[in-house]
Amino acid sequence: MSQTIIHIATGNDVAEAARKFVELMGDETVYTFTGEMGAGKTTFISALVTALGVDPEEANSPSFAIANEYRSETTAELMYHFDLYRLETLEEVLDIGFEDYLDSGALCFIEWPEKVADILPDDTVHVSVRVNDDHSRDIIIEKPE
Repeated sequence: MSQTIIHIATGNDVAEAARKFVELMGDETVYTFTGEMGAGKTTFISALVTALGVDPEEANSPSFAIANEYRSETTAELMYHFDLYRLETLEEVLDIGFEDYLDSGALCFIEWPEKVADILPDDTVHVSVRVNDDHSRDIIIEKPE
């Protein structure tokens, strides 16, 4: 695995960090996001889909819907943002057709991926959001080689 870290000093730097993240994206389509509750996973993913051309007004948390679908206004690329926090079992995840999303070729951004670890593709990019003592954040990107 190769590792890259993007530092976010303040909340004002999230959009720039998302643009840097987009520059690092390759052909992979599945990205998992881990970090403690309140670390900023949803905020970062919202900035990320905005950097990919989604209207900022549409880039919100799927916490209650479980999945949000976005389409880039610039490239027409399809993206899914999953928040699996409320799901209890892998069976519940499979019931929403999760594997079809993974196989769709669309970008999939997954919060709380622990529940689906066994069915993620081998080329999944794992992203951790770490809160530092000074309240800054580090986005730690681990890409398979």
